[in-house]
Amino acid sequence: MLKISDTAAEKAKEILKVEGKEGWGLRIFMQGGGCCGPSYGMDINENAAEGDETVEKNGLKVFMDKQSAESLGDKEIDYVKTPQGEGFVINGGENAPSCGSGCSSCE
Repeated sequence: MLKISDTAAEKAKEILKVEGKEGWGLRIFMQGGGCCGPSYGMDINENAAEGDETVEKNGLKVFMDKQSAESLGDKEIDYVKTPQGEGFVINGGENAPSCGSGCSSCE
């Protein structure tokens, strides 16, 4: 099951509060793929859709359709700050794809 770091949960709740959407949740979804694996998107939703899986951490709800939940099963959402910027990242996973040279999806 997808994990959510404490830092990511608190930052997401902070963003939802600023947006006037306290109590809402985040939707994580797959958008595309290729030899480097899927790309993911994030949005704000008030409620889960029919058939969604929901993960909660520190009061934050994260909604995913079944396919996205399966793909994210062994990963963790975190929030990081670096000199280059800050944002949500998805870390980990036993089945991380290996991207070789010449892969047009990854270059």
